[in-house]
Amino acid sequence: MDSPTRAMEQHPDIVAMRMRYERAAESPMTQITHGLIVLAGVYLAISPWVVGFSGQATITVNNLLTGIAVAVIAMGLASAFGRTHGLAFVVPLVGVWTIITPWVVSGNVDTTNVIVNNVIIGAVLVVLGLVGFTVGLVHQLRR
Repeated sequence: MDSPTRAMEQHPDIVAMRMRYERAAESPMTQITHGLIVLAGVYLAISPWVVGFSGQATITVNNLLTGIAVAVIAMGLASAFGRTHGLAFVVPLVGVWTIITPWVVSGNVDTTNVIVNNVIIGAVLVVLGLVGFTVGLVHQLRR
């Protein structure tokens, strides 16, 4: 006799939903978008040392932590899209946070390198995040 969990996993609606998520995750647009989000997150994490503002501790820690968070979320989206697609909305929000961070966290930023870096990488995250979120939403609506 099958357990209730086993019977639920075999339900036709759940099987169809898994197939839909697998197709969404396998699409080239989804794979490229999630790969670019991972790269953007890694860049955000290392940007204080690349751009040269690692002496400003508050914004350095902020960029490091938010960059790691974005990369981890994107890796989750890339590897388990069916389970993590609900987190896709976080990436554009982190992008907006990254844009306003130089003024919110540091208060008074003394270099334009910090502002230019965060505005550009924040805008990239917003765009990629919206594309990734839209891909998930479109596949949800195609039921």
